[in-house]
Amino acid sequence: MSNPFAQPSAPVLQIAAGVATITLNRPGQRNKLENGDLKALLAHFAQIESDASVRVLVLTANTTGQPKPVFCAGYDIGGFDQPGHGSTFFEQIPDALASLRPVTICALNGSVYGGATDVVLACDLRIGLQGIEWRMPATALGLHYYPSGLQRYVSRLGVNGAMRAFLTARPFSAEQLQAMGLFEAVASSDNWQATQDGLVQDILALAPLAVQETKRSINEIARGDYNEARLREREDMTSHSADFAEGRAAFAERRKPVFSGR
Repeated sequence: MSNPFAQPSAPVLQIAAGVATITLNRPGQRNKLENGDLKALLAHFAQIESDASVRVLVLTANTTGQPKPVFCAGYDIGGFDQPGHGSTFFEQIPDALASLRPVTICALNGSVYGGATDVVLACDLRIGLQGIEWRMPATALGLHYYPSGLQRYVSRLGVNGAMRAFLTARPFSAEQLQAMGLFEAVASSDNWQATQDGLVQDILALAPLAVQETKRSINEIARGDYNEARLREREDMTSHSADFAEGRAAFAERRKPVFSGR
């Protein structure tokens, strides 16, 4: 079987056992995102959304051969000059990622810069590699960031974190971000894969329908779109689901539940 990472390419999608993995694959260019890469990501997101078997998406990067691992150096600013592209086009990527049905994990296995930081924030959960840095240089380049990206920064890092990111353009360390609650874990390279796999398996063990509907509700609340009636409908639906019946039976019988997603 050929190695999909043998040559640099647009992001690579792999799907197996309920888990989709998207890997940024331009390590020699520090995985900088070109407009073609953005289009590939949108196509991958659409494929994942339409595949009911996918319950978890892991977004990561190929960092092979890099002196220091870089997950993504951001958006290729040369793409701003191409018709129909620029920040408005880039904004579609984190927005689409944030709205996906599966639980999304960013396995941040390298430093991250610019617009790619918002892609990381658009994921539901994140693990970070020790020793990496994070920097948002928008104002250093003379740019006011796009609205949904600012909203995600404030939602994930709080007002103080967003202020520091945009009004100083200073880098954050993984430990600083962990202290702000951004990461589920910060891991060394030695236990990186085990940390990632453990998080994926914990999510796969949950009731799919309850996870899907709860993710939707949390995202709505984070956007300021709180609708109690809508949330009550979801609560009622899951309380009458086969998964909830199975979950209660498994608890009573002291066994692991076998969920069907119904």
